[in-house]
Amino acid sequence: MALLWTWRCSGRLLTRHFSGAARRGVRPGGEELSRLRLDDLAPTVRSETGLELLFGLSPCLLALQAARRRVARLLLQAGRSGLQGERAELLRAAEAQDIPVLRPRRKQLDALCHYQVHQGVCMEVSPLRPLPWTESREARPGDDPQQLWLILEGLQDPRNLGAVLRSAYFLGVDKVITSRRNSCPLTPVVSKASAGAVEVMDVFSTDDLAGFLQVKARQGWLVAGTVGCPGPETSLSSEMPITSCLEFVWDQPTLLVLGNEGSGLSQEVQASCQVLLTILPGRQLPPGLESLNVSVATGILLHSICSQRKAFPAEQKRGKLLQDPQEPPATSEGPRVAQQPGLSSGSEKERHDGG
Repeated sequence: MALLWTWRCSGRLLTRHFSGAARRGVRPGGEELSRLRLDDLAPTVRSETGLELLFGLSPCLLALQAARRRVARLLLQAGRSGLQGERAELLRAAEAQDIPVLRPRRKQLDALCHYQVHQGVCMEVSPLRPLPWTESREARPGDDPQQLWLILEGLQDPRNLGAVLRSAYFLGVDKVITSRRNSCPLTPVVSKASAGAVEVMDVFSTDDLAGFLQVKARQGWLVAGTVGCPGPETSLSSEMPITSCLEFVWDQPTLLVLGNEGSGLSQEVQASCQVLLTILPGRQLPPGLESLNVSVATGILLHSICSQRKAFPAEQKRGKLLQDPQEPPATSEGPRVAQQPGLSSGSEKERHDGG
């Protein structure tokens, strides 16, 4: 017999059915998702000394600047007619830190990276691991009513995790905490997908995510879980409403909790939440399309919440963006494109050029 779970969505009471497998603690899609890094992605390249191969311009440059990894050597693709932009900056940073620099050919770099898009840059580095969460790192909710922490339960796809971390860094999330169990490690693929954001931000982990959420709730934090909005089903009753992210009012310190790609939040973690947020679709959806990719959903949810923050950059620039198009610019330099905080810009061609 299927387990019934009931909640409210868009003013309606809805019931969700969980399979017998979910009731027994088997998370749907878990076995398939556990093979993602083996089936779809190149394995992390590790040397006998435990080093791994970081690749891509931004990840390597930011890793050098942050100095959180031990760097054994830098590999810059040979054959280029002079190094410019980020590549030249990377070379200068390596030379300043007395890091050996090698100049392999494109085919050698391709083979070393298992044909990932390395942009002509790789580094042999020590692994980056989440920091263990301890009570000494606590921030009291009274310090700032608009604190936002991102809590991730069981994200397994490294590209999803990297994209989530990139959005979190870009939009100003205060802390990121992951579950230690069933979560993707901070691999070079994660770093590349985050455009190097993981190199300059702290990611924490905890063994007891549900217990952590319960402690934070007692301290005055709002624990907001996330779910896909289910279709109309049997109407019963619910003690935990689902709220559209567009209607959510951010007036107290909040923990935004996102779950596994296949099964979402576990029942234990969902039971620790005080409210559930969802993104309402713009049309009737067929089965299988009721939810968004977790990294896409994270960006939408975070922007919806963070845009309520006082002095949010979008509010500061809105007047400039909506000015009369015939009005001359304030300077002769022309408009500037906003760049991701903390990440170097570079040209789009240079950033995506795999050669």
